[in-house]
Amino acid sequence: MLVGIPVGIPVGKPFVRRTLAAAVVVAVTAGCSAQAADRASGPSDGKPGGAAASTRPAAPSAEATPTPTPASTPSQTASAAPSATPSERPEATESSSAPPAEVLMAQGSRGDRVRELQARLAQIGWFDDTPTGTYGQVTATAVRGFQGKRGLPETGKTDTVTWQRLLAMTKQPTRAELEGKAVNKPQVKLDPRCLNGRVMCISKTSRTLSWVVDGEVESTMDVRFGSQYTPTREGVFSVFMKSRDHVSSLYDTPMPYALFFSGGQAVHYSADFAANGYKGASHGCVNVRDKKAVAALFDQVRNGDKVVVHW
Repeated sequence: MLVGIPVGIPVGKPFVRRTLAAAVVVAVTAGCSAQAADRASGPSDGKPGGAAASTRPAAPSAEATPTPTPASTPSQTASAAPSATPSERPEATESSSAPPAEVLMAQGSRGDRVRELQARLAQIGWFDDTPTGTYGQVTATAVRGFQGKRGLPETGKTDTVTWQRLLAMTKQPTRAELEGKAVNKPQVKLDPRCLNGRVMCISKTSRTLSWVVDGEVESTMDVRFGSQYTPTREGVFSVFMKSRDHVSSLYDTPMPYALFFSGGQAVHYSADFAANGYKGASHGCVNVRDKKAVAALFDQVRNGDKVVVHW
């Protein structure tokens, strides 16, 4: 039944098509926007912007510009939410009768060992920024998540037990990793639905978008999603509209390089994501923080290309 049509007025196919078309235009132009998340207090990791609170519990966060140090350079950031492996199953914590582990690093610590800690955490997807050598809230959150995943006390402090477990799971960081120029991260695992044709393969687990053509990954970029109240839809979709300079009519915010795939949800560049990382969330869209990467993606993707959003 069509709601809002007066009784007695004949309804033909042209009238219905016009009504539905108008509804689609309103839904698409509404789009989505970034929304702020709660911010915890505490020292930063040598970067302005305060503490980070991810939309997924105990997942790594990102912050902006590092405190200048001789070894610090502009970052090439990347992110991935860790997934459990047999070697990472929770194990029993230390007995209460055992002497407490010695704390090696905690919030406020600085130096090369902190930089190494950050680089090692980045290798297994827990640290999502350039190593700075400053132990702030972002690092504490990453350590807390690493500890919880392995059944260790979630203190956010790097004690001897945590440090030895991390050393056993990672490799000695290269100079490029310590400077944030490269991250030796696990390869993104493609969903089977992404292996055929032209696909934007979007993983909520690794928080990445991979542009895949006939099973070959052409590019990969960091993404973030909607909050629990405005979730990004999961499933198989297709791109039905491209809008290079789109502005959300619902939130009055820019959505550059928008690739719409489900109603008002689209893949697009987010200046808020670029500035604040994972301390915020979208209203359902897939935010990309690398403007050059999403601009190149926009030029390659065609209407009708497949979009797979999965865990």
